[in-house]
Amino acid sequence: METEYLATIRNFCIIAHIDHGKSTLADRMLELTGTVEARLLRDQLLDSMDLERERGITIKSHPVTMRYRGADGLVYEYNLLDTPGHVDFTYEVSRSMAACEGALLVVDASQGVEAQTVANVYLALENDLEIIPVLNKVDLPNANVPETLRQIKEVLGIDTRDVCAISAKTGEGVPQVMEIIRRLVPPPPASLPRLNRALIFDSIYDAYRGVVPYVRVMDGVLRTGDRIRFLGVNSTTEIKEVGIFSPKFTPVPALRAGQVGYLVTTIKEPREIMVGDTLVNAESSAAKPLPGFKKIHPMVFSGLYPVNTADYEKLKACLERLGLNDSAFTFQTESSVALGFGFRCGFLGLLHLEIVQERLRREYDLDIISTYPAVVYHVHMKSGEMLTIDNPTHLPDATRIDHIEEPVIRASIICHNEHIGDLMKLIMDRRGSVSQTDSLDTRRVMLTCTIPLNEILINFYDYLKSISHGYASMDYEYSGYMASDLVKMDILLNGEPVDAFSAMIHRTRADSRGRQMCKALKEVGTAAAPVVYCGMRSKMPGMYATCVETWLTPGCCRLCAMKSPPRQPSRMATIHGSWNRPQTGWPDAPGKWRHLALLPRCVKTSRCWWWPW
Repeated sequence: METEYLATIRNFCIIAHIDHGKSTLADRMLELTGTVEARLLRDQLLDSMDLERERGITIKSHPVTMRYRGADGLVYEYNLLDTPGHVDFTYEVSRSMAACEGALLVVDASQGVEAQTVANVYLALENDLEIIPVLNKVDLPNANVPETLRQIKEVLGIDTRDVCAISAKTGEGVPQVMEIIRRLVPPPPASLPRLNRALIFDSIYDAYRGVVPYVRVMDGVLRTGDRIRFLGVNSTTEIKEVGIFSPKFTPVPALRAGQVGYLVTTIKEPREIMVGDTLVNAESSAAKPLPGFKKIHPMVFSGLYPVNTADYEKLKACLERLGLNDSAFTFQTESSVALGFGFRCGFLGLLHLEIVQERLRREYDLDIISTYPAVVYHVHMKSGEMLTIDNPTHLPDATRIDHIEEPVIRASIICHNEHIGDLMKLIMDRRGSVSQTDSLDTRRVMLTCTIPLNEILINFYDYLKSISHGYASMDYEYSGYMASDLVKMDILLNGEPVDAFSAMIHRTRADSRGRQMCKALKEVGTAAAPVVYCGMRSKMPGMYATCVETWLTPGCCRLCAMKSPPRQPSRMATIHGSWNRPQTGWPDAPGKWRHLALLPRCVKTSRCWWWPW
């Protein structure tokens, strides 16, 4: 009976390079199977955030269960695990793949095999998945199906006999994809008797239900009321509800082996449930965890500070909310002499950092300042001790340091032949080395190189796209640590170091990077510094005079504070504009309010700030 039931289940994921049509294909599958009513259908239905739809990337995994009637007349249960589409979320992708038996590899027929396509294929092979190639966007006029098939066969080593040529936008070829999934994706293996075991491949936080883990049941049956134990954290809880995704939460009596669904438990703390962990019966003491689990550690750190110091508590509350649904995001309080109170935040990568900052601005209406991104360094002391440093201000005295190690990445860059020389120069300028060059076709090559992670944090991707005119693509993976000649660079203002401007720099780049930062600070300080001023109405009809005491430190003029005009309270305002050097002197205006002050001039009009009343 169990074997017959497992034979009708197909668990698969969709992997692709960014913007190759993965989410659009998922929409057509939902439409074809009738999982979602026609009136509720919309583009990129499984992408819940506006940021995902705008950028064309999947940030959060969204599973869904579909019912499909095959050509043999049987009804099959299709469990689609939509995976994130960026290298920063590689571990989440690997755990979603561990919950599947097959993968649809979507390749844009107009662009061919990209760097991330290669990385995703390797990840699928590591998880022993059945890979089904799908050529998307074949309806475009520049689609080159024969060349793309050759790349899939020669570069990826995948058989193209069962490849599907589709257009996810129009739905052309999607029914054939559903049939190939039924034929080629193997059903889940038979479960072990008398053992309940499931893999946690994702989780979310619900304000009313607490932490809701997403699970793939490997062995046994999970029912409401069962006592379960998480092996990674060794905590025990009770199941309050089990269900499937259709795509909303739909309760069911039980989750059996091979099925994908969710659990509602009594756990309210997100840190108690980790992606990749294994849950078993609370009474089972000899159960072994499923392979592949590891704790996620942030790789990039940056300080986040509110522009308005009054928003500190609001920023703290917002970071706590983001951390509830993002277990990889970490933060702790820190203070800066220049920026005040803020938080030191850890991210999986640059995209993760950018997403968090954008969500803070959009969803919570916060204006924030971020410090120079830094990575985790291993500082080996002369005493034999090794320190882990993610903030340059915590670096010990140089006389006590033996050497410093920095993280390095192994990157795959696919570009056109004519851009090889410029890209190799860019890589070597960033202290990298090219270890391998492979020809994909007559026009494109793939460069395999090793680069320090610190060197790609700022502007590397922008330069890569600029040099290649937008055609190059890059994917990378972490490959350990390497000893480097690193130094701490400080920026002094009035002879005092400012911790917010400190950075870990290679010794050969410290001088040029320091001059670059000082030049930028000089331009900001003299050309775009916000000035808070106090204004008084003079006795001259129709005119409004302002006085400013200081440049960088906002404040009210002491003279005005001592002599506030009668019957006219002083007014406070903030001007954000371009300024040049101030002029000493006060315009000739009648009345006792004439005195010397620093009066700024507008760069555009070269006029003093005399405002119509």
